[in-house]
Amino acid sequence: MERIKPRTLSGFMELLPPRQQQMERIMAILRRTYGLYGFTPLDTPLIESSEVLLAKGGGDTEKQIYRFTKGDADLSLRFDLTVPLAKYVALHYNELVFPFRRYQIGKVYRGERAQRGRFREFYQADIDVIGDGKLDILNEAEIPAIIYETFTALGLRRFCIRVNNRKILNGFYAMLSLADKSGEIMRTVDKLDKIGAEKVRALLTDECALSPAQSDEILRFIAISGDNDTVLRALDGYAGRNEIFDAGLAELKAVTAHLAAFGVPAENFAVDLTIARGLDYYTGTVYETTLTDHPEIGSVCSGGRYDNLAEYYTDRQLPGVGISIGLTRLFYVLSEQGLLNDALPSAPADVLILPMTENVGAAASLATQLRRAGLRTQLYTEGKKFKAKMSYADKLGVPYVVFLGEDEIAKGEISCKDMSSGEQITAPLDAVAAQIKAGLARKNSGAVILEK
Repeated sequence: MERIKPRTLSGFMELLPPRQQQMERIMAILRRTYGLYGFTPLDTPLIESSEVLLAKGGGDTEKQIYRFTKGDADLSLRFDLTVPLAKYVALHYNELVFPFRRYQIGKVYRGERAQRGRFREFYQADIDVIGDGKLDILNEAEIPAIIYETFTALGLRRFCIRVNNRKILNGFYAMLSLADKSGEIMRTVDKLDKIGAEKVRALLTDECALSPAQSDEILRFIAISGDNDTVLRALDGYAGRNEIFDAGLAELKAVTAHLAAFGVPAENFAVDLTIARGLDYYTGTVYETTLTDHPEIGSVCSGGRYDNLAEYYTDRQLPGVGISIGLTRLFYVLSEQGLLNDALPSAPADVLILPMTENVGAAASLATQLRRAGLRTQLYTEGKKFKAKMSYADKLGVPYVVFLGEDEIAKGEISCKDMSSGEQITAPLDAVAAQIKAGLARKNSGAVILEK
């Protein structure tokens, strides 16, 4: 039989156990943090009817989607978590309580060209708040607090949540008599961080057919900078000339006004007029989060306000606001930058029991007791030499090894070795379990991400 060479497809990530444990830690922190804000977990199918998934259709989405047939069914793999959410809310409208707050961490699929830090299969971690007809601006003000809490829980401190409002941009372009080109202009301006002002000016002039004067006016506007109060005062100078602009400015002021109450420090938040978000369905507040010391990574968390989530599935008006973390890409770049904390325990067990007698009944009973005490416990039963058994524990990175021999059984005690310090104690089960738990608390006290 000819052997097939094992390989992982380009654009797909497979992690070795220690790295997978780090990914699981990050996802656990996200779930816990999202839960603190009253979001309910949701899981939608990976596969949807193509008709449902491609209701909007067209553009790069349709080119990148993984689409196939099974019998008579035309099916597709989900390319984000927002479209399945729209279907879910429309389908279950009568069974849900609004505003509906959900989080979802799941894989999505895009058949784009695989490259460094870009994957065809990747995890997204999303939260969304969906209203029934209306959704108060306070929800948009709370989003930066959730971003702040999430990233600080991961161990990050040096990051900036950059915020703008699409209505401000739409209103400004209307002042320049460019309302019909506002979407095209915003998609171009959204490239500013990647290609710089000169290339954006060229695109505005050549591809968007703007005059040099219009291009310069746009670049002057989005270059307004300073602390939040300075930017807002500068925007006041444009007030009264367009209703959409004025509405956006009022919303932006409302978002910034609640920052302190929501616990967001001023140094982690900035009004930034360059933020537009390329997707057309954003209609109000938009967010992008960047790591201060690693701007080359780009946005690690983005999103915004949209007025009608499920317009392709229902006549009901369902406005919402949400954010998304490209978790696989974030994990990749953090690993590449050496920012993941490798000192945290990554073993599949807290304790490895090595039976030192032929009769393993006592060891099996001990494993049961340790598990009931809340300790992840593995019972090693392979007939290998002691050195090989200890090597197994060491390679897995198991924090504690327990030895159970005739002497320990006779005395009603167990021997336990801390694999990092080399310290070994012999004591009754309760005392050993308490010491292991205290040690684990210390070993797990560090942050998942370490800033340099």
